Amino acid sequence: MNTRYLTRNLPNTRIDVADALRGIAVAGIILYHSVEHFDIFTEEPILHTLSCDESVGRVLAWLLSGKMYGIFAMLFGLSFFIMNDNQQQKGRSFAGRFAWRMCLLFIFGLINVAFYDGDILMLYAVYGLLLIPISYLPSRAVWCIIALLAIQPVELFCLLTGITIDHTRLFEIYGQTMALHEHGTFWENALNNLQYGFELNLRFNVFSGRLTQLLCLFILGMQLGRQRLFYNEDRHLGIWHVILSVSILAVLVLSFVDFGKLASWLTPIRNLSILVMIVSTVVSAWYAFEGVRRVLHHLCIFGRMSLTNYLLQSIIGSFIFCGYGLACYRLVGITYAVLIGLMMVIAQYLFCRWWFASHPRGPLEGLWRKLTWLQFK
Repeated sequence: MNTRYLTRNLPNTRIDVADALRGIAVAGIILYHSVEHFDIFTEEPILHTLSCDESVGRVLAWLLSGKMYGIFAMLFGLSFFIMNDNQQQKGRSFAGRFAWRMCLLFIFGLINVAFYDGDILMLYAVYGLLLIPISYLPSRAVWCIIALLAIQPVELFCLLTGITIDHTRLFEIYGQTMALHEHGTFWENALNNLQYGFELNLRFNVFSGRLTQLLCLFILGMQLGRQRLFYNEDRHLGIWHVILSVSILAVLVLSFVDFGKLASWLTPIRNLSILVMIVSTVVSAWYAFEGVRRVLHHLCIFGRMSLTNYLLQSIIGSFIFCGYGLACYRLVGITYAVLIGLMMVIAQYLFCRWWFASHPRGPLEGLWRKLTWLQFK
């Protein structure tokens, strides 16, 4: 018997709350990149600081660091399910076309990493390929894979066996890269980023515990699409309320626990709990309150152009903070940097409003779609 997942032949209409979550994720990425001065942690004295900088940095790290990229990854998996299911309903295979789509995303990532060393598109393109074989599995097997990845198996294995991962290479590459961000030319930065950007991000994902967590969120997004949980159907809103309650409890418990030697294992799990809490809060509020939908509609516009906005923030932010541009890495502290990030979000939002007045998709989104569906002879 073929255990391949079969479509339920239900319409995959546009999910506005998913667009809102994408908008939140990209806006959060911009704000936290600004907190980090786009990956420049200088030892030089910063000219303009405020006494609240440290507190602002801690709050935003708790709320945004790792969570926004995770939401982005989960919605990536959801998008894969929708496209794959739409093709299944037409009796077509989407595997080859999706693999080609991931090749295109990798190319977008190469362009992006030339400006910002923290690019995640290339890594997402590689992770995305793993969704193809997993999509053929029945839901019970998929949930087992999600559960295995969610418990941070690499970190847990290291704790149980006493094995440690050597991160020396990560720090060497990062030291070289940060020095160029401060004092190098644009071309020196671009060449270094192209040479080491993918390796740097892969090693950082291992270091931070995101290696298996991001893959977990990719698969989770696909599975939530299968279950149609982002639609307000049946008892789905009640399910989100349960998820919200459990995630709040997990966050509270993990916030009062001294991790100690278990920090490498428990910190990513706490981050995952916060991420789930954010997503379930947004989905629950979206379907429960008309006022929330009106407010978040603006972020839907931002989220519909997520790829374009992600590349734009790399170009604009790196110019603002790097030494070859305005060199704000040594001019402003965290609070002022967040205000700069907020201005970037507003400027890009206004660009989205202007663009969508005469176009159905964002510039890179439209190009990606056209190239995805190229007919090869």
